[in-house]
Amino acid sequence: MYFLTGWPRRLLCPLRNAEEPFHIQPSSQRFYFALLSETQLSIWFSRPSVLIVSYIESEKAAAQFGFYQKAEWKPDDSMIAVATANGYILLFDVLGGGEEKYLYEPIYPKGSPRVKVTPGYKEEQCAPALSLEMKKPVDLEAPITSLQTLQEDLLVCTADGYLHVLHWDGLGSNGRKAICLTTIPFSLDLQSARGGPSLDLEGVYICCMEYCLTLDGFAVVLSDGRLGFITPLSSSITADQLQGVWAADVTDGTCVAVNNKYRLMTFGCASGSVLVYMIDTTTGSMQLSHKLELTPKHYPDIYNKTGAVKLIRWSPDYSVVMVTWECGGLSLWSVFGAHLICTLGEDFAHHSDGTKKDPLKISSMSWGAEGYHLWVIPSRQERRKQEDGEQDVEMICPPHPSLQTGILQFQFIKSALTVNPCTSNQEQVLLHGEDRLYLTCGDPTQIHSTSDAHTNLHPRDGSPLHHPPNPDSSLSQGLNTLLGHKHWHVVQIHSTYLESNWPIRFAAIDTAGQCMAVAGRRGFAHYSLFTRKWKLFGNITQEQNMTVTGGLAWWKDFVVVACYNFTDQQEQLRLYQRSSNLDNAFASVTKLHSDTLLLNVFRDMVILFRADCSICLYSMEKRSDSPTPSVNVELLQEVSMSRYIPHPALVVSVTLTSVRTETGISLKAPQQACMAESIMLNLAGQLIMLQRDRSGPQVRDKEAPAVNKKLLPFCPPVVLAQCVENVWTTCRSNKKKRHLLEALWLSCGEAGMKVWLPLFPRDHRKPHSFLSRRIMLPFHINIYPLAVLFEDALVLGATNETVLYDGLQGSSESLEALFPYCTVERTSQIYLHHILRQLLVRNLGEQALMLAQSCASLPYFPHVLELMVHVVLEEEATSREPIPDPLLPTVAKFITEFPLFLQTIVHCARKTEYALWNYLFAAVGNPKDLFEECLMAQDLDTAASYLIILQNMEVPAVSRQHATLLFNTALEQGKWDLCRHMIRFLKAIGSGEMESPPPTPSTQEPSSTGGFEFFRNRSISLSQSADSIATGKFNLQKTFSMPSGSSAKGRDVECAENMYIDMMLWRHARHLLEQVRLRDLGCFSAQLGFELIGWLCRERNRVARVDDFVSALKKLHRDFLWPFPVIPVGSLSSPLRNGRCRSVLSTQLLKSQSADSLLNSDMDTAPPSTATTNHTWMDGLGQSTKDTDTASPAHSNQNSPQTHDAFLSLLTNKVEEYSVGSATDLTETSSVVDGDWTMVDENSSTLSLSQAELEHISMELANKGPHKSQVQLRYLLHVFMEAGCLEWCVVIGLILRDANVIKQVISFLDSPEVPPETSQSIRNGLLAVDAWASTDCLGYKPFLNLIQPQLQLLMDSTSEQAQPEAFQPASQSCKLTASEGPGGAAAPRAEDGRGAAAPLGLALPSLEPAGVFSRPPPEDSPPEQTEEQREEEGTYDCTLS
Repeated sequence: MYFLTGWPRRLLCPLRNAEEPFHIQPSSQRFYFALLSETQLSIWFSRPSVLIVSYIESEKAAAQFGFYQKAEWKPDDSMIAVATANGYILLFDVLGGGEEKYLYEPIYPKGSPRVKVTPGYKEEQCAPALSLEMKKPVDLEAPITSLQTLQEDLLVCTADGYLHVLHWDGLGSNGRKAICLTTIPFSLDLQSARGGPSLDLEGVYICCMEYCLTLDGFAVVLSDGRLGFITPLSSSITADQLQGVWAADVTDGTCVAVNNKYRLMTFGCASGSVLVYMIDTTTGSMQLSHKLELTPKHYPDIYNKTGAVKLIRWSPDYSVVMVTWECGGLSLWSVFGAHLICTLGEDFAHHSDGTKKDPLKISSMSWGAEGYHLWVIPSRQERRKQEDGEQDVEMICPPHPSLQTGILQFQFIKSALTVNPCTSNQEQVLLHGEDRLYLTCGDPTQIHSTSDAHTNLHPRDGSPLHHPPNPDSSLSQGLNTLLGHKHWHVVQIHSTYLESNWPIRFAAIDTAGQCMAVAGRRGFAHYSLFTRKWKLFGNITQEQNMTVTGGLAWWKDFVVVACYNFTDQQEQLRLYQRSSNLDNAFASVTKLHSDTLLLNVFRDMVILFRADCSICLYSMEKRSDSPTPSVNVELLQEVSMSRYIPHPALVVSVTLTSVRTETGISLKAPQQACMAESIMLNLAGQLIMLQRDRSGPQVRDKEAPAVNKKLLPFCPPVVLAQCVENVWTTCRSNKKKRHLLEALWLSCGEAGMKVWLPLFPRDHRKPHSFLSRRIMLPFHINIYPLAVLFEDALVLGATNETVLYDGLQGSSESLEALFPYCTVERTSQIYLHHILRQLLVRNLGEQALMLAQSCASLPYFPHVLELMVHVVLEEEATSREPIPDPLLPTVAKFITEFPLFLQTIVHCARKTEYALWNYLFAAVGNPKDLFEECLMAQDLDTAASYLIILQNMEVPAVSRQHATLLFNTALEQGKWDLCRHMIRFLKAIGSGEMESPPPTPSTQEPSSTGGFEFFRNRSISLSQSADSIATGKFNLQKTFSMPSGSSAKGRDVECAENMYIDMMLWRHARHLLEQVRLRDLGCFSAQLGFELIGWLCRERNRVARVDDFVSALKKLHRDFLWPFPVIPVGSLSSPLRNGRCRSVLSTQLLKSQSADSLLNSDMDTAPPSTATTNHTWMDGLGQSTKDTDTASPAHSNQNSPQTHDAFLSLLTNKVEEYSVGSATDLTETSSVVDGDWTMVDENSSTLSLSQAELEHISMELANKGPHKSQVQLRYLLHVFMEAGCLEWCVVIGLILRDANVIKQVISFLDSPEVPPETSQSIRNGLLAVDAWASTDCLGYKPFLNLIQPQLQLLMDSTSEQAQPEAFQPASQSCKLTASEGPGGAAAPRAEDGRGAAAPLGLALPSLEPAGVFSRPPPEDSPPEQTEEQREEEGTYDCTLS
C-alpha cells in the first residue's frame, strides 16, 4: 500500500533562531505547513520545500500570551489560529505578497522552450511570497488543550471543562459560545441516552478532539483517559443539542485521529496499542473494530516497551495510518490493521555491527500532499544529539547549532489502488512516488518484439535468451515476465508536466501493462513502454483548463478520464486515443450532470459513481465511420444509491462484475460470465453487492432486437463482507479454471484475504438444493496483496527491504547512520493450498478436487500440495490438545488423487523434523509400502528418498533389504547416478551409521571400488601436476587393499560391506555378459568404476566365454547400430588390404584414446597371479616394438620429430556427453549433425590416394557403424584383450573386420596359459561364422578370405611363434598425450609399459568419440583444442576410426 523509500531528507531552517520547532500543522490541501516554536510561527511551502515567512513575537507580547503551543488552519488557508500557554487564541491573516508575488521563481536558460509559455503557467512552480498579520487575540482564561476547525467555526477545548465555539471572522463577544462538558449527556449508546447510566464529568475536560465529517461528530479523549464521541443533534452546535457516547472499559486514552473515508476513530492508549472504533449504525454505540499493536512474534524485544501512543496520523487518502510512541519510532498500518512498516526492529533499530540504536523520538508529524512525504519534527533532545554529532564531524553546515532547526522528510511510494482502484490497476502492480512510477510488468521487448535492441544475446551461442510469447497472451501476462526478477521497471514522470501539475493524484496502467497515464493538479499525460515516450498536451491552455476528478482508466487504446472543464464549468467524461496527439480535437466528450467521484471500466462499459450518490453505466463503442478513431458513448442505466449511502465520500471503490449468486450459474450457462451481472461497492469497508433482478418476465435473447434491449434493474444491495480494503475480479473467462476466474478476491487488512468462491455441480449433475452457490473462504498471506493473477493462483505484492550504511567513520549521527536505506521489492505468494484446505475443512472435497485438477498444470503445483501437507502436519502434530477431527487423513486421501502423491509425501517428510514422521506416516501409510509403490511405478528417485525415511524409522536389516532391491533395479535400468549413491548408502549402513541419515550425494566417501576414487581424484586434481596425480593413484590402491577403520571390527564390517556390494556388481556384470549386452557392460563399468579387466580375468573361463559366435556377432551389430557389410565392387587384392589406408584416414585421435584406455585400465585388484599374467603378456608385447621408443618414460608429445597433427573429430552437440578422461581435449560446444565427421589435415598422410583407393575408402566407410560405436568397440576389444578373453576379441575383431586382431589372437593361442578349450571354441566359432557368412551374409566373405592364412594356421594348430610386430597396440598404450580438463593439466603419464592404470572405464567415460561410455559432465572444459602429435606407426596401429 505505502512503502518507505530511500533515506529521509533533512530541511534546515535558514533563519538564526535559538528556538526549535515542536509542532507542525498542514493546511487543508497540504501545500503549506505551519511550524511553531516557542515565540515563532513559520510557514513552509511543500514543493519546493522552503520557508516562506516567519512571524516572531516580541518579548513583551510573549510575556503576556505565553509560549505558542498549537496551531490550526482555516479550511480556505486564509487564516491561522495559534493557541498559547496563557489561554490566548492568536489569529493571523495569511496575505498574498502583493507586488512581490513570488518568493522563489524558476530561472530557465535562454532559448529554453519553457520561457515561451502562456501567462500564469509559471505560477505553478513558484513558491509564493506570503505575509502574516496578527488580529486581535482572544483570551479564554484557561489552558487550551485542543483546537479543531469546522467550515466557519473554530472549536477550542480548555482545561476548565469548556468547549468554546469561535467564528473565524466575527471574533467579537457575539461570535463566542461556551459549552460546559458537564451539560453534555454521555451514555453507552444513543437509545438509552435519555435514562441510562450517565458519566459523571465533574472536573473532567477534553484533552484531545478531532472532527469526523462523515460521522458528523467529534471523537474525544477525556482527561481521565475515557474515550467518547459527541454528536450534534442539529446543524448548529449548542449545549442542549449535543449528545455523547463513551466506550466501555477503556481508561487510558492519550490521543485520537479520525478516518473520514472509512468512518473510523482511532484512539491511542497509554499501553501502547491503538484502538480503532466504529459507530454502530443501529444503536449509535462505539464498537471496537480492531486493534493496532506490535506483536511479540515479530518484535519480541520492544512490543511491550513502547510507552504510550504519542501521535496518530492518517494519510490524506485515509488508506494508512502512521503511529509514534513516547519512546520513539514510527509504525505504519493499513486501514484494517495490516502491518506495513515499523522502525523499531531489524535494520532500523541496529547498527551494522549489531549494536542497538536509540529510536528516533518525534514531537510532531504530518503527511505531505497526496501522502508522498511524512514531515517529522524530532524531539529536542534528539536534535541536540544530532547536532553534537554533526559538529564533531565538521559537516558542511553553518557552525551555529541554532541553525540546525531540522525537519525530516520521509519519502513514500504508494499503490495506485489507494486513490484509483480501477480494474486494470488490479491486474498489474503499479506504485507511484512523487515523480516516478514503478511497474512489475516485464520488458515489452520480451512480449512483443525480438528485433528490439533490448533483446539479450547469450554470449556464447548468439541466440536470443527470451523467445517472445504470442502477443495475444498479453492479457494474462506470462509468469516469467511477472515473476522473472525482483527489480522494478521504473518510469520517470515527465518533468515538464510534473513542474506545473505536482502532485500526481491519479495513475492508471492498462491490462497488458504497457501504457500508463498520470494526472496531477491539472490535465494528464500518458506513457508507452513500446516507444518509451511521454505524451503531453500540445496546447497548455487545454491542459490547464481541465482537472481529473473521478480518476483515469484504460479501455482498449483509449484513456478514459472523468474531469471537470473550467471553461464550460461542467463535469465531462472524455476518451483520448493513445496513438494520436494529446489534444481535445481528438477527444470524445460526454457531458455529465454531477461531479464524478469514481470511475471504472468493465469490458465495453464504463461505470461512474457521482457526488449525488448515483451510479451511471455507459456503453463505449468504437466508431468505424469517422476518419479519426473516436468512440460513441451512450448512457445505459442510472441507479440511485442515496438510500444506502450516508455520504458520497465513503465509497472507496465501485466495480462492475460478472459475479452472480443465483441458480443461473450452472455449468450450462458459461456465456453468462461475460455479462455485467452485478455492481460491487466498497462502502467504508463494507462490500455491498447489487445484482441484476431476473425475477421479472425474461425475454429470450433471440427474440429481443439487439438495439432496444433494455437492461435489467438491480435488486436491493446485499452486504458480502466487512473490513474490505481492496476487491479483485476479472472479466476474462476460461472454462478450465472457472473456480478461479469467477471468484471474487478481497483483501481485509490484518484478517488476510478472503475469496468468494463459486461452487459448481460436477458433470452437469443437478446441483444439490442445500449447497449454496458460493462460499466465502478466509486465508492468511504474508505479504500485502496488490494484484491477483487469477489463472496462475498467485498474489503479487511488494515489501520494504532495508540496507544498512553506517556512512563515514565517526559520523554515527548522520542521517545515513540513523536510518537504513529503504528499497521496495516485489514479492508474490501462492494461495491455492489455503483454499484447498479450507474446502476440505468444510467437507467440500469434490470442489477442492475440481479446483486442484484445473491447476495441476501450474509449474508450482507440486509445491502447493507439499505446502498443504506440511502446514496441516505442523499444526496437528505439534498441538498440545488432542484434535477431535484431524484433517491430515483427509488431506492425505485428497493428495492420492494426484500422480505426484508419492513425491509430495516424501518431500514433505524430508523437510519436516523427524519427531513428526510417525504422525505423518500414520495418516498416509507405511513408508515400506510407499517405497514398494515407487518401485512398481518405476520412480526410482522417489524410492531413494523413501530409503532415507526407512533408514531412520526401521532397523538396518530392513533398510539394507530395500536398498538392495533398489540398487538392483537401478542397475537394470542404467540409472548410474542413483547406483553410485546406493553404493555409498549401503556402505553407510554397513559401517554402523544407523543413527544418522546417509550423507547427501555430494559428500565424498571411500567408494567400494578404487575406480570410483580414481575418477574423483582426477576430477578434483585437474590443476595439479601429473606426478601428484600418479602418486594419488598409488595411494588409492593402498587405501583399497588395506581398509582403514577405527578398530578391527570396523574393518571387518567394511570389508564385508564391500564384498556384499561387489557381489551385486559381479552378479550384474555376469547377467549382462550372459545376455551379450556388451554396450551396457561398458557403460556399467565406466559409470560405476567397475574393474572390468580384473573381473573378466577371473571369469575368463566361466561366463566370459562365447557359446554362439554367430548370435553374438548379430547381437553386437544390433547393439552398436553397426551395419552388416556388403560386398565391395573393387578387387579384393587391393594394396589396402592390410588396413593401412584406414590407419591413415582416421587413426590418430583414436590411437591416443586407446592408449589412454589401456593406460588407465590396469589398476587392478584381481588376485596376483592373474595380474602377473597380464603383465607377462604386455611386457612381451611392449619390449619388441620395431621403430619407436614408446616404452621410454621420457617420451612426450612434443619430442618426436616426425609427428603429424591429430584429427579433430567433432562431438555431437549433447552437453552431457563430453569426455572426462579423453586424450584430446575437445570442446563441448563444437557440434555437427548426428554422425560425426573427421577432418583430415593435408600433411597427415604420406600416401597419395589413387582413384581405386578412394573407392575402397568409400566402401569401407559404408560398411562402418557410427563413429561412437567404433570407439566403444575398440575400447572393449582392449579390455577383453587385456583380460585374455580371446573369444570375445575374435568376435569384436570380426565386427570391426580387423585382420590384425584375428592374427594377434591366433598367435596368442599358442601361449601355454591359454587353455585348449579356448582354441577349440575359437576354431569352431570361426567355422560357424564362415558357414553363416556363406549363406546369410556374403559381406563377411572378403574379410574371412583375407584372414584365411590365420584360419589355416588355427586349423593346422601349428605352434609356430607369432610375429611380435603384430602387437603394437599394447606398447602404444603407454603414451598418453593431452591436456585434460579445465585446468589443462597434463594427464598422468605411464611409468612403464603397463602403467599404473586405473580401473577401466573411468578414464574414458563419454559416449562421444573423445571418450567411450557416457557419464555426467564435470565443470565445463574450456574450448582449447590441443594438437596431439603422434608418430606414424607400422602396418597395424591400435586404432579406432
